[in-house]
Amino acid sequence: MDRLECIQSFVRVVETGSFSAVARELNTTQPTISKQIAALEDYLDMQLLTRSTRKLQLTQEGERFFEHCQGLLDAAAEAEASVGQRQKPIGILRVSCPVAFGQYQVMPHVKGFLDRYPDIKLDLSLSDRFIDLLEDGTALAIRVGQVNEPSLITQRIGLTHRVTVGSTTYFRQHSEPQTLEELVNHNCIVYTRLATGNEWHFQQPTGGTTKVTVKGNLQVDSSTAIREAVLSGLGIAVSPVWLFGDLLQSDHLRIVLKGYQPVPLPIYAVYRRGRFVPAKVRCFIEYLSTQFKLNPWVSEDYNVHQST
Repeated sequence: MDRLECIQSFVRVVETGSFSAVARELNTTQPTISKQIAALEDYLDMQLLTRSTRKLQLTQEGERFFEHCQGLLDAAAEAEASVGQRQKPIGILRVSCPVAFGQYQVMPHVKGFLDRYPDIKLDLSLSDRFIDLLEDGTALAIRVGQVNEPSLITQRIGLTHRVTVGSTTYFRQHSEPQTLEELVNHNCIVYTRLATGNEWHFQQPTGGTTKVTVKGNLQVDSSTAIREAVLSGLGIAVSPVWLFGDLLQSDHLRIVLKGYQPVPLPIYAVYRRGRFVPAKVRCFIEYLSTQFKLNPWVSEDYNVHQST
């Protein structure tokens, strides 16, 4: 029995709550994972997990053992990384990020990253659903907006600047709003993934922020759907600059309310707590952070209205 391998499987079973999920993650079978846990229990001469048709639950002894195992795996990974080839960024790196952000802001940098780190295999998952890093086995997530997860480490790597935008088709039929109050007379497209919902927050020219409650006949949980709705002439949206890019300088779109900039959203790299951060995670964060500093649409220092 490879005790360290069995411990790794045990920890992931506890974190995911599923033998099958761990089997898929480790590219093996569910019976193999079950045998590893059983072998570990036989070796320790104690039951670590209770199993029912609905869920797995740690025994009292299992809880104590699990806490020690987490520290043990961190220490083992740190020891391996301190010598030889383990100092190099190597292996599979699982990263999750929102669909539109991944498409427009991460994918353009993937080739450069992999060219620089040829020993890394990037497993990039684009999804707008919330990803639990512990349960999913994902090493790193890129998140846009405020993050409130004390169990995770967050590192700010950029800032998403936003604009209030509509198509010229829409404004041929509706007058452009001149004040925030006039937004209530427009069909506003709401992005439901933000905690603010149909409350749009703006920075005031004199300082501070203000908010406006908007309404419309479409709310959607996809940034790419917001883009299509605006381009089709459906209404007005508050949207990241990068979602429309150079179209903002074309005749197809208009930025309105330039005196009131929507509150920008921070961009975070989020990963699990531990005494050791793998080199492949560190170098991906550093690479994206460096690239974002060169991109005005996601850099910390940028005035969108002076550039459009």
